[in-house]
Amino acid sequence: MLRIVLFLVLIALAAAGAAWVADQPGEVVLTWGGWRASPTIPVFVLLLGVFAVAVVLLWSILTATWRLPGRMRRRRHDKRHARGRHAITHGLLAIGHGDTALARRHAAAARRHAPNDPLALLLHAQSAQLEGNRGEAQRAFRAMAEREDTRLLGLRGLFIEAQRADDAVGAVMIAEEAIKLSPSSTWASQAVLGFRCARGDWSGALAILDSNLSAGLIDKPAYRRQRGVLLTARALELQTMDRDVARESVMEAIKLAPTLVPAAVLAAKFESEAHQVRRAMKLVEAAWLANPHPDLADAYAHVKLGDTAWHRLQRIETLAAKTPADKVGHIEGQIAIARAAIDASEFARAREVLAPYLSDPTQRVALLMAEIERTEHGDGGRARAWTLRAVRARHDPAWTADGYVSDRWRPVSPVTGRLDAFQWQTPVASLPSDRGATIESSAFEEAMLAAPPPKRVTATTESQVEPTVTAPAPEPAAQDNSPVIAKEESAAATAETVQPTPEPAESSPPAATPMFRTRADLGKPAAAPIPAVIPIVRAPDDPGIDDEGPSDEFTEQIGTPKAQAGGWRGFWSRWGA
Repeated sequence: MLRIVLFLVLIALAAAGAAWVADQPGEVVLTWGGWRASPTIPVFVLLLGVFAVAVVLLWSILTATWRLPGRMRRRRHDKRHARGRHAITHGLLAIGHGDTALARRHAAAARRHAPNDPLALLLHAQSAQLEGNRGEAQRAFRAMAEREDTRLLGLRGLFIEAQRADDAVGAVMIAEEAIKLSPSSTWASQAVLGFRCARGDWSGALAILDSNLSAGLIDKPAYRRQRGVLLTARALELQTMDRDVARESVMEAIKLAPTLVPAAVLAAKFESEAHQVRRAMKLVEAAWLANPHPDLADAYAHVKLGDTAWHRLQRIETLAAKTPADKVGHIEGQIAIARAAIDASEFARAREVLAPYLSDPTQRVALLMAEIERTEHGDGGRARAWTLRAVRARHDPAWTADGYVSDRWRPVSPVTGRLDAFQWQTPVASLPSDRGATIESSAFEEAMLAAPPPKRVTATTESQVEPTVTAPAPEPAAQDNSPVIAKEESAAATAETVQPTPEPAESSPPAATPMFRTRADLGKPAAAPIPAVIPIVRAPDDPGIDDEGPSDEFTEQIGTPKAQAGGWRGFWSRWGA
């Protein structure tokens, strides 16, 4: 609306001006040599306007004619550039959906129409990578690295190609050059940080971490955690070489990352050695509340040097009781109690805490049950059954990072070089496809576990044991420590004495007669004496009582004297002479 009003105002002013000029009397006289003209003022103004328009048209024609070649060149360049951009766009789309031939054709068109376009160089490099032509890709990235506008992009491409070629040194050199050009480059800082950690250059890694914080690549909480990880790694490396630096590093690390398990364990060790037991226990408890771990339980159990196994068990039960509500009954706490109970010979307590996990045990639970059976009852069958179950049982949590499972904590992932990548968790490869599935027991395991445990035979002293068998007095030996050969009438009689002689009047087989009686059996009638079972053989260097040696049959039954005189008894009998 405003434009219409303005247009009408201009027309009105022009009309008023034309009317004013038309009302003006007089003439304008123009003379040029012998030529003379005297038009009126309105006619003169009209002729002056026509002349101005003609001059403007002529100037426009001349200017257009002069600029025509440049415009033609610019138009041709724009058309080529448009074709190049079209080729780049469709080439990148072809790379996106994996069409190698189409990407290569568009890359060639982009190089032809837009050779200096950085996106054309990128399309050429990526099409070569898609095709598997690493040499051509490296040449394209080098060309990009020589340009000012695409230098970082070219260095990134060369870095990726060096990684694919397993050239770690070359990749790190490229990343360090990229950091010099742009300290805020995330990929370069991560690469250099991972390389320095892998090389054990903890001071250099800390410097890179400080640079990342200054460049705004990481926030403050992440910086504190990663710095604690690096300090812990340095402390673990120097704990046997420079304990002062190691202690200083781990104490700073535990302040920055109080839930880091290796830092808490090492700090508790240093505090325990300095007799700061309360401080050590608090460090372990803080980490245990966030992540129950067997190393924390072991450090908590041995926080006070010289404690008995029973005191360690009481301390572990205290630690397990402090498990947070969302982790009550955590298997790590129960396994720690079972381990301490076995060390304290409290086998009933160990069985009690492991009972909820026996239907679907993990490997550590099965191995602990095998140790309980072997230590408490001496039951080798049950121990073997639990060991066999441990082979096929579910895996326990382990230090895992990017699919890599390690037996110890590491500061960086060996796969990607990522800092603080290891987590205490069950490996992904060991997780069953069906979460509800359990490992079935074999027939051997069921038979061994169903059998009653054997009775333990306790050792008795000489005052509590009364011999019930009076063996025939052996002939005196030539040496104090040498055994004596028992005389037998024949080899057949010797063979008959291997097993107890059954009672002829009884139909059922008799019970075995004990060699010794305890005090409880003193009032009972003594059983029939049992003859000697295995004759004792002299040492090889003993000449014997008579010149006649044992018969061949006798030798076949008991073995050669040299075989019977082995071990420490034979050793001392030979050196006693």
